Amino acid sequence: MRHPLTAAAFAAAALLALSACSGSGSDDATTAGDGELALANADTLTVCTNPPFEPFEYEEDGQIVGLDMALTGEIAADLGVELRPLNTGFDAIESGAALNAQQCDIAASALTITDARKKNVDFSDAYFDADQGVLVASGSPVTDEADLEGLKIGVQQATTGATWVEEQGLEGVQFEDLGLQIQSLRNGQVDVVVNDVTVLEPYATGDLEVAFVVPTGEQYGFAVRKGNTALVDAANATLERIRQDGTYDELVAEYFGTGEPTAEPTD
Repeated sequence: MRHPLTAAAFAAAALLALSACSGSGSDDATTAGDGELALANADTLTVCTNPPFEPFEYEEDGQIVGLDMALTGEIAADLGVELRPLNTGFDAIESGAALNAQQCDIAASALTITDARKKNVDFSDAYFDADQGVLVASGSPVTDEADLEGLKIGVQQATTGATWVEEQGLEGVQFEDLGLQIQSLRNGQVDVVVNDVTVLEPYATGDLEVAFVVPTGEQYGFAVRKGNTALVDAANATLERIRQDGTYDELVAEYFGTGEPTAEPTD
């Protein structure tokens, strides 16, 4: 079930649990016992993320911004700490390696909650619903899944889109991030690109278009190190607060330009 405390009440309790420095991480790292909050760097919520993935995470004026940063910023504010985004390879996020190495406290990178990933990380409640999309050059004859047979399909490594392409027995060409995917489509290195439809839509102008959507019923969640229940509870408390006070809808409208279907809280 969702945590019954308000975000502010939980934040106050969590901050009281912050303890002394540990020699195993950075000089400012905090450690805590079971159920107590620990941060990789004192007074900072470090967030692993993988831009460009607009509107969830992208760079603007030298800073990483986006819906994920705004939402984790709310978590940081409730905890009374600063937010520090850290540009991290998606494979290190998805596998839990960056979290386990204490490079960051929480991962926010439009990360789909899956059973396979739950073996490596713990997830917050779901905060966004998503499907896969297929991006093509404008005027492409591709209109459905059957048309993908025999094509070179650009995918982002370690993503659910890459998994979907593999499961269909199609030819996937892996790229490190979304930006490289789009570049490869424009220069003819691949025939189509598969990724979350919400991040493909901003590119569907002029020379590119979304050919079709693959309904997958995916949901995004924030990831933390296995067993870090205090931070999961803090994230869930903030998600509950911002749903109730309207902040969530305001942020979605800001980054999407309109309201989007939102994920229901998960048990």
